[in-house]
Amino acid sequence: MKKTSRLQNFGLVLAGAVSASLLWHAFGEAGASSNADTYKQLNLFGDVFDRVRADYVEEPNEGQMIEAAINGMLASLDPHSSFMNAKQFQDMSVQTRGEFGGLGIEVTMENGVIKVVSPIDDTPASRAGLMANDLIVKIDGTEIQGMTLNDAVDKMRGKIGSDIVLTIQREGKEPFEQKLTRDRIRVQSVKYNIEANDIGYIRISSFTEQTQEGLEKAMAHFRTTLGDKAKGYILDLRNDPGGLLDMAISVSDSFLDRGEVVSTRGRHADETQRYNATKGDLADGKPVIILINGGSASASEIVAGALQDHKRATLIGTRSFGKGSVQTIIPLGGQGALRLTTARYYTPAGRSIQAKGIDADIVIEQDLPPELKGKNVSTEGEAGLRGHLSNEAGGDEGGGSSAYVPEDKTKDMQLKAAIDMLHGVKVVTNVKPKDEKPADGGKAVATPN
Repeated sequence: MKKTSRLQNFGLVLAGAVSASLLWHAFGEAGASSNADTYKQLNLFGDVFDRVRADYVEEPNEGQMIEAAINGMLASLDPHSSFMNAKQFQDMSVQTRGEFGGLGIEVTMENGVIKVVSPIDDTPASRAGLMANDLIVKIDGTEIQGMTLNDAVDKMRGKIGSDIVLTIQREGKEPFEQKLTRDRIRVQSVKYNIEANDIGYIRISSFTEQTQEGLEKAMAHFRTTLGDKAKGYILDLRNDPGGLLDMAISVSDSFLDRGEVVSTRGRHADETQRYNATKGDLADGKPVIILINGGSASASEIVAGALQDHKRATLIGTRSFGKGSVQTIIPLGGQGALRLTTARYYTPAGRSIQAKGIDADIVIEQDLPPELKGKNVSTEGEAGLRGHLSNEAGGDEGGGSSAYVPEDKTKDMQLKAAIDMLHGVKVVTNVKPKDEKPADGGKAVATPN
């Protein structure tokens, strides 16, 4: 049964430069209920701004000063709140539609340099061999240090066909230069094929406006091609950095008949929102296996958590990234928009995976090729990001895990385990439990629901 997407008012947020008078007016309005100390700090900001404007050795760019101040304020909150000017906001809007110009790489800022979260499939970045955890320290010879994340992303975008040289720092290697050619990035967020003649394999590389349509197209193809012969379905969310919340809800709903998909809880109790599944399962109740790893974040984790809690899918792979926060995009009157963290999300069982991640039901580590043995191919996860939100439930933090997926499917241990499981073969973890040495080399796990 086809399920339609239900759009919600969630997304990215970016904001542009404003005049000093507008900024001061906004501060004054927002500070109406603030205490005297806050007013003193705002007055201090105004004094510093006026002094710099009047006495700096050269005439400063006031718009850039204010934008830098806003960026600094937001950077002090968490790694995902940010400010973008009008152009950056427009670029972001294009990207969420699934087509944009650039290199095809998901990045974050860490300790003043750009860190690769994951390259997008079949883009200049992936073809050049960029890997999760690579650090981009220079762009066309210019040091990253001192740039904002938005500035660096803006520099990596450019005219299609133009070249760019990134200086990469990879663990265990000397910094090296990598030349890439910018291309039109058309993110085909859903790809699919048939594995072992009777299993539908669906790869979601990101959650864009095209994702639900792509999923429905894939499932229709399997119904026509496989019919009743289908043993089940594999949903591959490895190295999927996330995207639109409404698409994560819609994809989850596609495999559920009822129940909660996800809830979001903001600062105040009355801001809690719950999203429930509607009747109709595109897989007609057949087994579903989800592949996750350390590069699976945000929207990917919503889907994995929802289907895991409802026992609708078995998760195979390694622990996910652990980004359990929601960012809302707040347009600012043509001057850009604000991307602001406004809520945490929770799985149907009430779990917050913020800075913890989702554990696979069956942990399968990939065999590393000789050139990667001894190298760090794992993400540190949300917990490794400076200034990350803590998990309200407390306890140990530490999301993230290996993000390596071999290009050769015959060497993909996680995919092989999923295929075996759907064929009724008992699958065991290939990771030795701590302080335990099982006789059979792993822990037995039941076949999927």
